[in-house]
Amino acid sequence: METNTTRAASGATMGVLLALSLAHFFNDMLQSVIAAVYPLLKENLSLSFRQIGRIALVYQICASVFQPAFGVLFDKRPMPYYLAVGTCSTLAGLLVLAYAGSLFAVMGAVALVGLGSSIIHPEASRLTHYASGGRHGLAQSVFQVGGNFGSAIGPLLAALIITPHGQNYIAVFAGIAVVSLLTKRPITRWYKNRIRTFDTPGGKRETVHRVRLSKKKIYFSLGILLVLIFSKYVYTASLTNYYTFYLIEKFGVTTRQSQLFLFAFLLASAVGTFLGGPIGDRIGRKYVIWFSILGTAPFSLMMPYASLFWTCVLSVVIGLVLSSAFSAILVYAQELLPTKLGLISGLFFGLAFGIAGIAAAVLGDIADLHSVEYVYRFCAYMPLLGLVAVFLPNVRPVKG
Repeated sequence: METNTTRAASGATMGVLLALSLAHFFNDMLQSVIAAVYPLLKENLSLSFRQIGRIALVYQICASVFQPAFGVLFDKRPMPYYLAVGTCSTLAGLLVLAYAGSLFAVMGAVALVGLGSSIIHPEASRLTHYASGGRHGLAQSVFQVGGNFGSAIGPLLAALIITPHGQNYIAVFAGIAVVSLLTKRPITRWYKNRIRTFDTPGGKRETVHRVRLSKKKIYFSLGILLVLIFSKYVYTASLTNYYTFYLIEKFGVTTRQSQLFLFAFLLASAVGTFLGGPIGDRIGRKYVIWFSILGTAPFSLMMPYASLFWTCVLSVVIGLVLSSAFSAILVYAQELLPTKLGLISGLFFGLAFGIAGIAAAVLGDIADLHSVEYVYRFCAYMPLLGLVAVFLPNVRPVKG
């Protein structure tokens, strides 16, 4: 008869996946508060745009660059409390930010918040792989959707809670971090059992599923995936950061109307994120990657020349198609190196955030030099890089 410990160690439960998705939801919601309060901090502390840029740089470095390093640590020294440590770092950062009275205090605060994200993303993604019960694509989709909704809700809550009442009300989000900490208890218990079953001396040996590829082919495939990540997140940065400005400049819509169009795009992206994983489980991740990146190209190329109605329609289609890629790319990479799940998760999450942040800054400079409409004509070609997906091998992991 199968024991409770064995069942817990297998992790094939939707309850654990939902808890991990909730952890992603809280993390991305709290992280999104940082950018949302930049205008308030600028006014309260009389900061220049250059100083705001330095704050953003510190946050981006701590939120992305450290992720692969933490991922390596988690692979080598698994412990059940890493997610709690990440949340505590975010909590401390938010408390400091709520009462920060200087530029350096703000930098220290956002560094703590960023480090919390660098801990939570690779560890939670790694645990999602373990808790998938073999349905890795579905599991990553469930996990990613939590983050998508968190990113969308965070700025809205900041507008309702912080903007009307002031900087000190950032402490309310520190209270939300405490709630997030409590919701991680089921994950901690489950992972304790898993470590006890699989990772202690004399314990049960865990089956590792490997792909039949040479090291050279594996690393070549990872390089292709990184090119696809670059393509996806440069184009995504143009939409998430400048879509409202594009609609206002080209069609003369109100700010409120442009935000509704952005919400439609973000909602479509959340749906596409959820669908991409299970479809990849069924038909193969290479085909989802191919369709998601390259399949966006016809719509992205049409959008700069479309009317307002068709721009909205095309943006929804782009959100559905393009967002399905990340879960498939991440799981494909994890299957290439199944013993380095933390490293892979940290590398791909870190690059996604880093590329998005750098792209947003570069595209802003391009918009200043030319126009926002020029940005969309330029970025429309990025999905064509999806052509490199043809070089990805069809991987079939085997026990080993």
